[in-house]
Amino acid sequence: MVTVTGIYKNGYVKLDKDYLTDNPVKVIVTFLEDVAEIKTNNGLGLNDFSFRKSQENLNSFNGSMSEIIIDERRSEA
Repeated sequence: MVTVTGIYKNGYVKLDKDYLTDNPVKVIVTFLEDVAEIKTNNGLGLNDFSFRKSQENLNSFNGSMSEIIIDERRSEA
């Protein structure tokens, strides 16, 4: 495995140095900045999954979350 850094802009990746190969090579692209702005195909981004918001939504909940999930799954069966 080789790591080569680069810049992503407008749908293209420009590598900081050449990587020559005769065969197609699978790659993994990791965005190190602006992660919150990246959206998936279904329109969800990382900001849509806030642990803090979940805690606030469950602040007044006085039951057992596991019991509710078990009951819900039993009713679907």
